[in-house]
Amino acid sequence: MTDDTVPSGLVVVDKPAGLTSHDVVARLRKLSGTRRVGHAGTLDPMATGVLVVGLGAATRMLGYLALAEKGYAATIRLGASTVTDDVEGEVVAEQDASHVTDAALAAETVALTGEIRQIPSAVSAVKVGGVRSYARVRRGEQVDLKARTVTVSRFEVVTVRREGQYTDVDVEVDCSSGTYIRALARDLGAALGVGGHLTALRRTRVGPYDLDRASTLAELAERLDVMPIAVAAAAAFPRLDVDAETARRIAHGAQLPRTGLGPGPVAVFGPDGALLSLVEDRGPRAKHLAVFVS
Repeated sequence: MTDDTVPSGLVVVDKPAGLTSHDVVARLRKLSGTRRVGHAGTLDPMATGVLVVGLGAATRMLGYLALAEKGYAATIRLGASTVTDDVEGEVVAEQDASHVTDAALAAETVALTGEIRQIPSAVSAVKVGGVRSYARVRRGEQVDLKARTVTVSRFEVVTVRREGQYTDVDVEVDCSSGTYIRALARDLGAALGVGGHLTALRRTRVGPYDLDRASTLAELAERLDVMPIAVAAAAAFPRLDVDAETARRIAHGAQLPRTGLGPGPVAVFGPDGALLSLVEDRGPRAKHLAVFVS
């Protein structure tokens, strides 16, 4: 395939451990034969699961898909804190966590549910003075990040395993964009007085796209499964269908009246089912965020 023949759409990848999100994009560039490839929402190398990759014109949707709610399955080890808040970092403190009860776990996960203030992990991709926080940490710098408001709509304990001084907790989390699961692990351990860090992380969902729709890189090498851009947009955003005359006007840059379907992006479709644009209500009008027809 070439840039002229590759279909515009999304590829939902089940990312393996050990690869960066950029590594996955590089693989998809080779498989698709186009350089117009990007991803929505970075996954750390240790993390696995849903990585939404856009091809062609669908790359213009990725910034809006990255803002969607996400789901995770994770394992938190209580009894040790690390410099990175995950298993890849050096242990900086240990405390016997064998006494942590199920009732205490339930209470503290409830306290970390809802709209909360969260300080991102120091090894996050947050920029400080134009430089990624993790890059500063790797240079040996002390980084103090500011708390931000995030929403954790579900923080559920699935399984508890007690092994010596450690207590390993399998959890499922649904949360807003910008939520750091490593920070949840750190803060849960701190609230319980024993320290905590993340030992496993699997993203199960980005917006409407879940693991049932995802393919491994090996499967994609056999068959590149691209979700057409119209299908992808219809799954992710509220839908507005317009007539042929309105579709013609959109192609010439005309704005639309307010849709009333917001507050986020709305996908506009022509009478033939083709995706025309993404719009967002701004006052009495709907502003085009991205136009896919010319």
